[in-house]
Amino acid sequence: MAVQEIHRPQNAGQLAVGSIITTIHSLPRPTTFMLCAGSSEGETELTAFDGALLKAGIANVNLLRVSSILPPGAKHHEKLDIPPGSLVPTAYGSITSDVPGQTISACIGVGLSADTYGVIMEFSGVCGAKQAEDTIKAMIKEAFTKRNLPLVKTMVKSVEHKVEKIGCVFAAVPLWY
Repeated sequence: MAVQEIHRPQNAGQLAVGSIITTIHSLPRPTTFMLCAGSSEGETELTAFDGALLKAGIANVNLLRVSSILPPGAKHHEKLDIPPGSLVPTAYGSITSDVPGQTISACIGVGLSADTYGVIMEFSGVCGAKQAEDTIKAMIKEAFTKRNLPLVKTMVKSVEHKVEKIGCVFAAVPLWY
């Protein structure tokens, strides 16, 4: 991200005092992505969520939630090397439950076209992983039909968890450069 700060003094005698004008230029388009998923128990909903991020492999970055478009030409990797603390555009679904014995699942899916952008869909709910995957596959097909794009490949990743005390499931597509 390119940020330009321009300091404009109120007058020539007050160089130390001025207003800051910040311009954010167009963000770069991510070039890589991965599918990840994790589940965890925690003492609180937040620590269960954090544990699920750890299991998914993206706990030490800052997630910027994005909607559903995979940039054209983005390449799939099994793992991304992202520096800790980075701001990472991520499409994700998660659910947390405090109902012991309840089964929760999250699923992420990517639909790819031959020569243009792709579509990312996320789902989470009180169900098993198979139902979550079936839901994602149907959502991807519908998204491509609505866009009048040919669907050439579908990728899905899901996670299922039986709640003990407080459980969380998380599935995501982080995008990187």
